Amino acid sequence: MRQNEKYSSASTTVAFVDLAGFSAIADVYGDASAIYILELFEDWVRTSLTDYQPPLKWIGDEAMLAFPDPDLAIQALGTLLQSCRNDPRLPLTRAGVNHGPIIRRDGDIFGSTVNIAARIAALAAPGQLLATGPISDAAQARGIVVKNLGPKALRSVAGEIELFEIELAPLVDPGWIDPVCKMHAPYSHYKRATGEGHWFCSRLCEEAYKKSPQTYSPIDGDRSEN
Repeated sequence: MRQNEKYSSASTTVAFVDLAGFSAIADVYGDASAIYILELFEDWVRTSLTDYQPPLKWIGDEAMLAFPDPDLAIQALGTLLQSCRNDPRLPLTRAGVNHGPIIRRDGDIFGSTVNIAARIAALAAPGQLLATGPISDAAQARGIVVKNLGPKALRSVAGEIELFEIELAPLVDPGWIDPVCKMHAPYSHYKRATGEGHWFCSRLCEEAYKKSPQTYSPIDGDRSEN
């Protein structure tokens, strides 16, 4: 079948990056606070990627990015994720990265490579970047710490895919992540209400969790809740 001239294909590194606690921030603190956080994140994405490539598409609080190769993606994402981590106003990010063939159409990209990158991001925990083999290889070549997580099942993807955790930003301690808004200590003046249990960034998050703990997803689990 002849390829439509409106389409083009190429191998591309696709990344999805979002804010782990965005939906909860809107619920607990209101839409105005959520928009403020989103605009901060958007600013960091634009600033951090000035020398690389701007976001290809925004999907709510999630940026879909495209890079020509894994090494450039590692460079750009390293700048972005560390900038976001260093901003005490932002909750933790989550990211998923994949490399492979894509289809470009009308300024957008499609294909299984994109779909798998999105599913990988959906599996990432707050503060985590998960990626496939080509991105892992590029990271290791730069001396970046990589952990092999083994084959993982992804929703709506046949078979399992070997995934790697790449440390482009400092590791987080799950015990110091607010289960509601996904802020990470010591970025807040608030502290644990008791000597044990969850850490909260504010009394509002503490009260929201006590009222409905089942509403918020596990810190180290699948991101069923944004």
